[in-house]
Amino acid sequence: MDKVTLRKYEALGPFEIKNDLAKLATESSKASSIAYLNAGRGNPNWIATEPREAFFLLGQFAILESKRVLDLPPGVGGMPRKDGVAARLEAWLAKHPDMPGASVLAAMVPWAVAKFGFDGDAFVHELVDSIIGDNYPVPDRMLVHNEKIVREYLQWAMCGEPRPKGTFHLYAVEGGTAAMCYIFKAMKTNRLLNAGDTIALGTPIFTPYLEMPHLEDYDLRIVNIQARQEERWQFGDAELKKLLDPKIKAFFLCNPGNPSAVALSEATIARIGAILKKRPDLILLTDDVYGTFVPGFRSLLGAFPYNTIGVYSYSKYFGCTGWRLGVIAVNEKNLFDDLIARHPEAVNKKLDKRYGGLTLEPRKIAFIDRIVADSRDVALNHTAGLSLPQQVMMSLFSLYELMDEKKHYQKACIGIVKKRVQATLEGLGINPDPNPLFDYYYGLVDLEFWLKKYVGPEVVAWIREHVHPLDIVFRLAEDYGIVLLNGGGFEGPDWSVRVSFANLDDHVYDDIGRAVRAIARGYVQAYEASKPAPPKRGKAAVAKARSGKSRVGKAPARKARSRRA
Repeated sequence: MDKVTLRKYEALGPFEIKNDLAKLATESSKASSIAYLNAGRGNPNWIATEPREAFFLLGQFAILESKRVLDLPPGVGGMPRKDGVAARLEAWLAKHPDMPGASVLAAMVPWAVAKFGFDGDAFVHELVDSIIGDNYPVPDRMLVHNEKIVREYLQWAMCGEPRPKGTFHLYAVEGGTAAMCYIFKAMKTNRLLNAGDTIALGTPIFTPYLEMPHLEDYDLRIVNIQARQEERWQFGDAELKKLLDPKIKAFFLCNPGNPSAVALSEATIARIGAILKKRPDLILLTDDVYGTFVPGFRSLLGAFPYNTIGVYSYSKYFGCTGWRLGVIAVNEKNLFDDLIARHPEAVNKKLDKRYGGLTLEPRKIAFIDRIVADSRDVALNHTAGLSLPQQVMMSLFSLYELMDEKKHYQKACIGIVKKRVQATLEGLGINPDPNPLFDYYYGLVDLEFWLKKYVGPEVVAWIREHVHPLDIVFRLAEDYGIVLLNGGGFEGPDWSVRVSFANLDDHVYDDIGRAVRAIARGYVQAYEASKPAPPKRGKAAVAKARSGKSRVGKAPARKARSRRA
């Protein structure tokens, strides 16, 4: 595709470009009988089965509890009752020990009661009544038992060690995407971020964080805090010092990075802490969806709970994107409540008017509860909250992980994506140094970085002059039927592509690596063809030149099962 046409795509985000790439790749695969491979989206192709078995079995018991109260034809039941429900569940599970999910559920309930000091009937009734979905969410922010369970889960999934002080207040939401929307809206409404304000983004970053600030709704200015491959995708001192500018009100980032897939190191977290000592009013927002793929993960939420809003989604780890399970976390002692309290009287009077219909003392409404109200435009606050069956699934996922002391499930998930990364590297013919902070979920393959390393800066300079960065993903789609996302769309390196290691079969990833390598090899060959013809040389000189040929020049021999070289 020519440069003029490719430039038209520069205004689109990578997920929008992906639609045209998918169409092109599909047509190419049909025309040439090659397999269509879409590694552009991170929807995992595995699921957590045991907590789902427990969920569906619990639903059967809940129906029996409903019929126990009222059973009228044709199919009219009552609302499950609390008294004695824990004992009835225990007895029912004992009668059906071989049913899928029975052993998990039989172990899970007493474990949670002992761990959190729950009243058995109150906890089981929350599960049973909620899985039926016969009530509005009460409290609207999050169910009482579910919040305590998820809070403990987040201590493991996000916070790490040492355990942060204070209690986190949580809001269960419809996935990480809803969390982003609600947070942006509440920060604007409560004048924490106003039109024309400046925020910093830790780049590369998930593209909605790049796109939402520019909407008319927010009209924010952006400063990029760039992580680079040369620094193993950490934020260097020079970049972090940008945060000392008092114009920057907030720093938003994904940790581990998306698409860089590398978690913040202890040293980087310490450098951010040094910035906060000089900028104690700097707002932090951390999106930690992939933290569970890095053993011993540490979030900014755990390190700096006062300054940080945490976002987490269950989607990727448990293979439940369709469930839409996410959570917003704010510490009980937080910067956001303090900033709101410091507003000029005129501003607080406007906020009093906004939230005055909810309470006689609107200034006492915590920021986390303002997020809830704003997510439903305040007037519908009384019907806010994530659906109750979804909250039950959230509880069961959380308990399943908390009970897994040896982290068998985590090791299995990491093992799946790690194997695919290794296959891709084999196809690429590169061997990067191991990084314990790498989450293996995505990979950012920077052709400029590797070509500079293996064939020299002259080739890279030629490519930058003659090749449009989007040429890579369009060539992959047209010539190989492969869909990857352009790294530049995430504010990553222009000549890079993002590979998802989550959603395709293991055996295709070496093919993806070979295809990317073939694209790079084509650029090198085009560069060599562009040079003036060298003077004729003797056979000895030619043989010597060929013996020193770059490793990018020739891919390893194809395996018998591979589709393409």
